[in-house]
Amino acid sequence: MAIANVDRAVNTALSWPAPSAVDALFGARLIMDGPKVDAPEIAIARAILRTNPQITAAGALELAGATVVDARQAHLSPEFLAATILQESAYDPRAISSAGALGIAQFMPGTADDAGVDPFDPFDALAGASRMLGGYVRAYGGEYSDPHAVALAAYNAGPGAVASYHGVPPYRETLDYVSVIYERWARIDGYERHPAEFPPLQWKPRP
Repeated sequence: MAIANVDRAVNTALSWPAPSAVDALFGARLIMDGPKVDAPEIAIARAILRTNPQITAAGALELAGATVVDARQAHLSPEFLAATILQESAYDPRAISSAGALGIAQFMPGTADDAGVDPFDPFDALAGASRMLGGYVRAYGGEYSDPHAVALAAYNAGPGAVASYHGVPPYRETLDYVSVIYERWARIDGYERHPAEFPPLQWKPRP
C-alpha cells in the first residue's frame, strides 16, 4: 500500500499542474527544479516551465524535444534557439503581439507565408524559425565575429537593417533583444552539467 501511494504521488507530481484539480504534491516541480542535467531537452524544458507557468511539464518536454531536433538540423545551438523562442513568446503557440506577430516564433503573416509556415502550429513554427535563424547564422558567419548576434538582429529588425548598419543596428529594441536572449542562452546552458555543443559568447553592444 505504501509503495502504491508513493507511485501515485510521483505520477500526480509529474502531471502537475494539470489537471488543476488533481491532489498532487504541493510545490512538486520535478523538472523545473533540481541539480544540473545531462540532456539539453531537460534544461530547455526547465527554462520553459520557469518562464511560462501555463505550460505543463509534459508540454514543456515535448516542445523542448522539438527544439533540440530542429536546432540540430539547422546546425544551431539548441539552447540558442530555445532562448530566442522564450524571448519571442515564452513558448506560447497562441501569442499575438501588438504589431501582429503570430504564434510561438512570432512570425509576421507575410514572413510566415514566404517561409511556408503555419505560425499557429508550434512545431511547424519552431522548424521554420530554426531554418531562418540557421540561414542567418550561416550567411553572417564569414563576415562578423559573432554571427549569432547579427542573426538575432536580422530576426528582430530584418536583414535590411543589418545590411544598412553593417551589423547589429543601433535600435534600442534590437540591442535589448539580443542582450536578453544572450542572458537566457547562458542561463539555459547553466542548467546543464556538461558544456553545451555551442557555448554562448559574451556579446556586448557597441557603445
